[in-house]
Amino acid sequence: MDRRLVVIFAAIVLDAVGIGLIFPLLPSLLQDVTRSDDVALYIGLLTALYAVMQFLIAPVLGSLSDRLGRRPVLLISLAGAAINYVFLAFASSLWMLLLGRAIAGLTSANVSVATAYITDISPEQTRARRFGLFNAMFGIGFIIGPVLGGLLGDHWLRLPFVAAAALNAGNLLLALFILPESHAPTRNRVDLAALNPLRPLRWVVSVKRLLPVILIFFLFSATGEAYGTSWALWGNDMFQWNGVWIGLSLGAFGICQTLAQAFLPGPAVRLLGERTAILLGIAGACTALVVMAFATRGWMIFAIMPVFALGGIGVPALQSLATRQVDESQQGQFQGVLASALSLASIVAPLAFSGVYLLVRSQWPGAIWLSVVFVYAVSVPLVLGLEFGKTTAAAAR
Repeated sequence: MDRRLVVIFAAIVLDAVGIGLIFPLLPSLLQDVTRSDDVALYIGLLTALYAVMQFLIAPVLGSLSDRLGRRPVLLISLAGAAINYVFLAFASSLWMLLLGRAIAGLTSANVSVATAYITDISPEQTRARRFGLFNAMFGIGFIIGPVLGGLLGDHWLRLPFVAAAALNAGNLLLALFILPESHAPTRNRVDLAALNPLRPLRWVVSVKRLLPVILIFFLFSATGEAYGTSWALWGNDMFQWNGVWIGLSLGAFGICQTLAQAFLPGPAVRLLGERTAILLGIAGACTALVVMAFATRGWMIFAIMPVFALGGIGVPALQSLATRQVDESQQGQFQGVLASALSLASIVAPLAFSGVYLLVRSQWPGAIWLSVVFVYAVSVPLVLGLEFGKTTAAAAR
């Protein structure tokens, strides 16, 4: 495998481990800091704040990666993540948690820059497979991270956050000393107007062919926010899971996701086509979510994980499709716009899902997953209406 891919995949694994470490224990951390037992809205607030900051800066970072190169922007992002986890590890009040998340959001560009990096170094015919491996690397992080977080948290609540800070610092050093640049910097002056976060979105609106793709990314990202907002709370309320069991459940999900995304996206796209692969992913996710909504025993969640993993098959197909919508010189800008769309979903969805969970918690905690099915259902007509032909650079402009 290309050495550059090895390094970027390792960076993504470490990033995902750092994120996964905190998932099982974020509710407990908030309970410790706020002295409140009902922290669903606090989780939504922290997640939305990160997304607001990311929305303001992600298009700028994407454009800068086109002008300055991918590597410096990625280094800034990794440094911000490490600082965030230091705040989480030593926070004694809610404002410190909020400040840490704000810093992380302002420097967040890991996924968009890594996606642009892979696009830079990958021929078109290999992109679906490499994006599948990219998502699989994130899945590996979620195998290790949540389980490790649950185990460390049993010794000391703040220990997983210290570990996450150390991992991100190691990630920063890895990228600093090993990762080469993939995109030659230009000598063009940075357009100050690009600092307006709405400017790239106006560009997308002017290219109407991109709107359905952007909206599908938005909806898929919104569904993903439900897990970070509600999984740990739901597992505790429904099955009385502690941090270890929450970590194990997320780890099992990560194993299935990793295997599915490592081996299935390439063959699925070749045999079924991109549209059918995306629809198959939606069907798998919705089937699992319905089972989760009505589950009465914890073992049922583990049993449905292989079906749940099918939900990840369509994402690499959609990513591959998206990269063909603009020419090579605009990939960084387009990935920045996608990151902004995902950030908008990450602003709205955590607040919405945490509000829904607050409403259904006392009567039927599993109902939260039916609301995710509804969001997926909205995306189906958009997928059916997508144009899957190759877009030329002239058309994209």
